[in-house]
Amino acid sequence: MSDAIEQAALRLREAGEKHQPCAPIRDLIAPTDVAAAYAAQEINTKYWLGRGRKLVGRKIGLTAVAVQKQLGVDRPDFGLLFDDMLAAEDRAIPFAELMQPKVEAEIAIVLKQPLAKAQHSIADIAAATDYVCAAIEIVGSRIANWDIKLADTVADNASSSHFVLGARKVPLAQADLVNCAMTMIRRGETVSTGAGAACMGNPLNAAVWLADTMVQYGRPLQAGDVIMTGALGPMVAVAPGDIVEARIEGLGQVRATFGH
Repeated sequence: MSDAIEQAALRLREAGEKHQPCAPIRDLIAPTDVAAAYAAQEINTKYWLGRGRKLVGRKIGLTAVAVQKQLGVDRPDFGLLFDDMLAAEDRAIPFAELMQPKVEAEIAIVLKQPLAKAQHSIADIAAATDYVCAAIEIVGSRIANWDIKLADTVADNASSSHFVLGARKVPLAQADLVNCAMTMIRRGETVSTGAGAACMGNPLNAAVWLADTMVQYGRPLQAGDVIMTGALGPMVAVAPGDIVEARIEGLGQVRATFGH
């Protein structure tokens, strides 16, 4: 492991611990060096697991073609979901816990079986799925002013922060993940709209990519894991006191509340 990768991981970790956004890590890792960026992410993953945090799933980022073009890539990225990132619908998330937060509406998949093959199909994902639900991801960046390139966001655990799962658990066979419409409302105003197809044509396509990728990286998905499959519409910044509700056709609704 190079000193530069270690330094990049430490810079991001200290930014989160001190709650002080840092400079991009592009002086340490080339903007498109995905391997080095995931190596930095893995250093911090091992650090947090060693301090008692528990892995409960993964998030998929960069599923929108427009965002991929912005960062000059042609594939998604992933981050790790830890137990303390799950926020309850009835609990206001203290704003002090967040760093430059934005929200996006997603479909979450909860697994009942592991996904450990080298290559998976949509049928494999379907067979391993316990249920799907509406979800809100709160993204955040340890890097000041969201001044990110690909390596910055990958190393920063895919710019992850928190996530909220809706209470309605829907069997996959009863959900239309492609055509379902999404509306996200903040303080009573519609701020984002979209549909399931916005996530790589079908959120299950994103899940296939993730399952295969996690096997390659030596952390295959397990029974009980949550997969945050990716945004169904544009992300939106939030402020202290905001209430955000996402409604996804066929999956119900989910709410994120932000404290002051």
